[in-house]
Amino acid sequence: MTDILNIAATLLTIGFGLFGFLAPRYTASALDLAPTASTMGLSEMRASVGGLFVIAGAAALWLNDPVAYLMLGFAFTGAALGRVLSLVLDQPPLGKVLIFGTIEAILAAAFIIANPL
Repeated sequence: MTDILNIAATLLTIGFGLFGFLAPRYTASALDLAPTASTMGLSEMRASVGGLFVIAGAAALWLNDPVAYLMLGFAFTGAALGRVLSLVLDQPPLGKVLIFGTIEAILAAAFIIANPL
């Protein structure tokens, strides 16, 4: 069961990352990010929202080690905590933060619970 959970959650990680990697304008729009006179924002989307999660997920599948999956859980924990901090400090659109934050929290919990040290 753990193997199935790890693979499914990792494929979701890669899938979500592919949006930022291959469709940064769509991803930016979904996240309420607006382009400026520079295309640096698109580069950032491809790197931090896209490529980072695509390669981290692919590496976890390749290594197939509980610690690799656990690290994905820690990464999603950081993302979910960032959403909580944003709720307190930034007052972002509640619906979007709850949707994205819940997905991140579920993935974090799945990876951490399924891969204890």
